[in-house]
Order: sequence, then structure tokens, then C-alpha cells
Amino acid sequence: MSLAYDLATRALRGLDPEAAHRAAIFALKAGFGPREAAVTDPTLAVGLAGLALPNPIGLAAGFDKDAEVPAAMLAAGFGFVECGTVTPRPQAGNPRPRLFRLSEDLAVINRMGFNNAGLAAFAGRLAGRRRPGVMGANIGANKDAVDRVSDYVAGLERLWGLADYFAINVSSPNTPGLRALQTGDALHELLGRLAEARARLKGAAPIFLKVAPDLADAEIEAICDGVAAAAFDGVIVGNTTLGRPPGLRSRWRGEAGGLSGAPLMTLSTSALARFHALAGGRFALIGVGGVGSGADAYAKIRAGAQAVQLYSALVFEGPGLVGRIIGDLAARLKADGFSQISDAVGAR
Repeated sequence: MSLAYDLATRALRGLDPEAAHRAAIFALKAGFGPREAAVTDPTLAVGLAGLALPNPIGLAAGFDKDAEVPAAMLAAGFGFVECGTVTPRPQAGNPRPRLFRLSEDLAVINRMGFNNAGLAAFAGRLAGRRRPGVMGANIGANKDAVDRVSDYVAGLERLWGLADYFAINVSSPNTPGLRALQTGDALHELLGRLAEARARLKGAAPIFLKVAPDLADAEIEAICDGVAAAAFDGVIVGNTTLGRPPGLRSRWRGEAGGLSGAPLMTLSTSALARFHALAGGRFALIGVGGVGSGADAYAKIRAGAQAVQLYSALVFEGPGLVGRIIGDLAARLKADGFSQISDAVGAR
């Protein structure tokens, strides 16, 4: 069956990228998604900020913006899925075309602009969901928000109790000015107000800050100290980059927007290693950016990630990639003499 789904992925690549994405969501909603056997290898089980994951391979935000198919993606073999980015009010995002496949580079450029149906629709879907696994909500701010921090607080409050964890996305390059929330007084206010909101809410759920992969060391140090002081549970490293590594071959390489996929692997893993060094074990790290193989996932873990996420590689490899990565990761752990995935974290 994995072959059939991978062939379907090739067929979808014949469509416009955004049309292909909507077709994939439609097929998953109709029940045509892949079904991977449950991962029972105890060496791959992960404890992530209090969350019990069957394996450390997660689906990154951006694929399922409106929480339409989290159960289908968990059934495909992911250890956890992250839906969103969702904003308080619906917004159309940036004008099309806004999504580009760089096939020669195994990369994607997007300037989507947080297109989504808003918090009410997102929460409505989660309210009726069964809970077959761990699902996170990635929260953003509306483009025209006067007080963007209030948008994040609204998202946290509205979805509290409906999602298993929260990712605070302050690193998308496609909403003007959003990345300013990663630094200085803006970061301090964001973390402080979210911490206050969490203190008012009943129950518990981990909160992660999602950051850019191209931060300076001083910025990374400030984020680490701020996250620890606010008692956030972790950092997701990182989002797409506005940079363009040398050697890109696709005719779309000059398009504006955030670059993801294979060319991001080196940059994002280097940033992850710096976060690991400066965090000093004060909070958890999720590595994302360029993961397309078991070797890539293992490199992120050895650089300091307790778990990893991917999305762009599915465009080129299909959903069968998840099972292949999980199998390869288990083999690499065994070859290196690790009895548990946690033993490899930060071991490079």
C-alpha cells in the first residue's frame, strides 16, 4: 500500500502546488490516507515535556492548517502532529501564486501568509475529535492585529483543553513584523502575558515557542533565558528561512517567501545545536527543517532535539517516508549502542 500512496504523491506533483495540497487534504478526509502499523519498538518511545510519544517523528505545522485531518496523519505513523497556524479571525493570506516546488532542490518556497479559517472553525473540529494520539495547535496573529500578543493569548485561551500542546509561532517570515516578537521587549511581553494566561487556566499543557533558524547567538541566548524564566516547556527550531543557500537550481529559487526542505537542514541543525548548548537542559527542543531521511532525523536528535518534525519532504517522498524514517532511526540507534532514543539526544 505504501507504494500506491507514493505513486499518488507523484500524480499530485503534476498539479499546481496549492491545488495538490487541497486534493491531499480532501483525500485524507474521505478516508484514503495511509495506515501504518503502530510503532511498538520501545527504544523509540519519547517523553517530551510530559507528552508520551510512540516515536519522535512529528508532522510540522502548515500541512493541516485548519485541523481537518489530525487523526489521519497520526494513522500514517507520525508520533505526533501539529495543526495550524491558526489566527483568531479567518484570513485569506497572501495573493496566489504563493507556494512553489523547487523539485531539483527537494525544497519548497511559500509565502502563504497564515491563510486559515480562524479559531472558531479550528476549535469546533477539535471539540468533537477522538484522541488517538498527541496533537498540537500552532497559534499565530492576524496580519492586521493592533495588539498581536493579544491574538496569541486569545488562541491559547480558546483552544485550551482541546489541544495536547501549543506552539507559539513568532517566526513566520510571511507576516510583516511578526519576527520582531522574537527579540527584546516584544519577546519579554509575549512570554510574560502568555505565562499569565496559562496561570489562569485550569489543567496543564506544554507550550513551545517556534523560532527562526537564522538567529544570532545573542538572540538565541536571550530566547533561552526568556523561555526558561517564563516556564515555557520548549522551543521548536526552526521555521523557514528568507536566506537562499548557494547552489539552488530551481527556476523558482528567486521567489519571495520562506524556504523549507533539504537546503534548510544544515542551517536549522546548526541553530538547534546552539540552542541545545545555551538551554542547558532547562527546557525541551524540537528540531525541524530539512528532515527527509532517518539520517536527518538522527542528526537532529544528536544535535539536541528530543523530537523532530517534517513536512516539505512529504511533497517529494510521499507518506511512506514516515515509516522508512522510523525504521532507519531504530537501526541507527541499535548500531550506535543506544538502548533508548533519549540516550542519543545531544550526543553528537
